[in-house]
Amino acid sequence: MLSPLLAFACTSSAPFFGFMGVASALVFANLGAAYGTAKSGVGIMSMGVMHHEAVMKNIIPVVMAGVLGIYGLIVAVILIQAVSGDDYSDYNGYAHLASGLACGLSGLAAGMAIGIVGDAGVRANAQQEKLFVGMILILIFAEALGLYGLIVALILSQSTQTCTVSST
Repeated sequence: MLSPLLAFACTSSAPFFGFMGVASALVFANLGAAYGTAKSGVGIMSMGVMHHEAVMKNIIPVVMAGVLGIYGLIVAVILIQAVSGDDYSDYNGYAHLASGLACGLSGLAAGMAIGIVGDAGVRANAQQEKLFVGMILILIFAEALGLYGLIVALILSQSTQTCTVSST
């Protein structure tokens, strides 16, 4: 008696939500990566005018921002393999949308943090080299935000329910 109540519909709109999760993971994570790269890059170029020897040492924020795009790509590839048209339930669609949003928006937030800290950090590091370790620690905590989103997205992507084909 209880099992029909727990069955999830298998509607034609369910894959839409799965595909939106795929797009959200990739687009938002790449927006964060692009912002972090651009903002940090501006700081590096500004700092490099006077201290060109420190440019390669201070490239770390750009690398860390680029990793966020990889997080989005990983989640997008995992999700796209799970989206199908035949037995894809509404539950799966919503779970995959949540997965993509978790990864993408966490990557966006992390990219903004990395960009702002990277810009200010490399400029400050050019004036006082003792600030380098502090900058790296702050960048690590900013990158962790994206990693948390990746972990939650991977867990959500594995959450599935079978569906019942609606007779309407």
